[in-house]
Amino acid sequence: MVTRRSLVERLADWRDQKNWQDFFETYGKLIYSVAYKAGLSEVESQDVVQETVLTVAKRAGELKYDPEKGSFKGWLLHITRWRIADQFRKREPAEQQKKKPVADTCGTATIERAPDPAGISLETIWDTEWRENILGTAITRVKKKVDPRQYQMFDCYVMKEWPAQKVAKTLGTNIAQVYLAKHRISALLKKEIQILESLEK
Repeated sequence: MVTRRSLVERLADWRDQKNWQDFFETYGKLIYSVAYKAGLSEVESQDVVQETVLTVAKRAGELKYDPEKGSFKGWLLHITRWRIADQFRKREPAEQQKKKPVADTCGTATIERAPDPAGISLETIWDTEWRENILGTAITRVKKKVDPRQYQMFDCYVMKEWPAQKVAKTLGTNIAQVYLAKHRISALLKKEIQILESLEK
């Protein structure tokens, strides 16, 4: 099973293109969604993704596997938070930047001063998006491992909540095959979710 230790060790190797692609596919959408829901535009949110990935690349070598010092999930949130703050800071006119008293700039972080249209904290957005991202990533991985027809049965029966009879009739199969697809893909999905959840510790 992939663990936070192996993830951290592989991130430290800049030459491991496959691992970095996996990292981007796993966390890119999460970072984008959090940035967008924090109040940034689509372009700004894309910039946050790029800057966060670059920061992770630069600092991956500093990461040491020590659960007592915090989780990977928390470490990634910390980096994302500051990249979001950078985007809000860029919005501020140069004139206001000059007029700002030193005490204000050194006090509350920009992300905390920025308006929050959703009225909820960045941690709340992050936790919600993290859970949804885990499920979405797990589904994407499972789809690559199973027969498209089997996944279609699973999708209709489990995700869309169609009755088994309707799934069988629509897809030209029998109910036993629908149940089998549900059992097999649910097991694979559970395994992928466990792997992804292990990375947040």
